[in-house]
Amino acid sequence: MKLMHFSAGALAAATMLASALPAAAQQTTLRIAGNFAVEHTSSKAMETFKSELAKLSKGSLAVDLFPAMQLGGAKENIDAVRAGTIFATWVGVAFVSRLVPEVEAVSLPFLFDGREQAMRAIDGPVGTLIEEKLGAKGFTALGWMELGSRQVTNSKRPLKTLDDFKGLKIRMQPNETHLATFRALGANPVAMDIKELYSALQQGVVDGQENPYAIILANRMFEVQKYLSNTSHFFDFIILMANKKALQDLKPEQQKAIRDAAQAAVVQQRKMAAEADTAAIAELKAKGMQYDALPPETVAALRKASAGVIGDVKKRVGADLVDKVVAAVGKK
Repeated sequence: MKLMHFSAGALAAATMLASALPAAAQQTTLRIAGNFAVEHTSSKAMETFKSELAKLSKGSLAVDLFPAMQLGGAKENIDAVRAGTIFATWVGVAFVSRLVPEVEAVSLPFLFDGREQAMRAIDGPVGTLIEEKLGAKGFTALGWMELGSRQVTNSKRPLKTLDDFKGLKIRMQPNETHLATFRALGANPVAMDIKELYSALQQGVVDGQENPYAIILANRMFEVQKYLSNTSHFFDFIILMANKKALQDLKPEQQKAIRDAAQAAVVQQRKMAAEADTAAIAELKAKGMQYDALPPETVAALRKASAGVIGDVKKRVGADLVDKVVAAVGKK
C-alpha cells in the first residue's frame, strides 16, 4: 500500500477547502420511525414536521421518515430511539408503559367523554409528569398527537351486551390497564404488536382487536373482521419522542426548531384526526363491516364491570396521579 504524505501547506489548504464547503454538506439528517400507515394522520403530520424543520433550521437539519413499520414495530422503534440508532419515533403511548408505568393513568377505562377532555388532561400537569418520567429514561417528549377512542372489532358476533364479550380472544396493546379491563369484561385479551395483528386475525389466532376507526381502516382490518362496535373504552394518544442526548447534542437554535416543527405537526394532526374519525366509520360500513351501536345500558354495564381496574392502577402508579387525571376531566 502506498503511503501518502502531506506538507503543512497542503494540510492547511485542505482545511480551508473543508470550511468552504456549502452548508448542505454540513447538514444533519435525523432518522425518525413510526408504525402507523402512510395514510394515517400522524404520518401525514410528520411530513409537515419534516418540511417545517427544513425551513426553521435554515436547511441545517433534514429528516428521513420511516412510517408503516419500515424499521420494525413499536417496541423495536422505542428501543432504537433509546439506543440512539434512530433519533425519534411517533408511537401509541401504551407502548411506553413498560418504561413509564405512570402512563397507565391516562388509560383508565371509560374515563374520557371525548377528545376535548382527553387533550386537556394530556396538555396539563399529567402530561408534564409523564414527560419528566420519560426524561429519566433517556427520552424527550416533543408532542402529543391524537390516536383516538378505541373500538372493538371481531369475527365471531355482534357485541350488544356484556355477555357478548365473554370468551372473545382480543388483541390488545401491551398495557396492563388495557389487558385488565378486558379480563374484567370476561374477554381473553392477548398482548401483541400491531405488526403481527393482521395475520393473527386472518389465521384466527385471535378473534378480534380494538383500535380507533382510522387505524381499523388504514390497516384494512375490514378484510378480516366482520363486526364493529362503538365501545369507546379507552381514549389513546400518540407521543412523538426523541433520544434525549441526541437532541441535547444539537445547537440550541436547532433544538428550538425541532420543538417548533413538532408543535406545528401536533396542531395539524389533531385537526385531521377529528375529521378522519368521522370519515373512517362511514368507509368501514361501506366496506361491508356490520356496525352495532352499544345501547346505554350496555355501556353502563361495561363501566361497572371494569370499575375495579381503577383501584389496581392506583396501586401500581400512585393514587395521587390517578386522582389528578380524574380531576383534570372533571369527574368524581
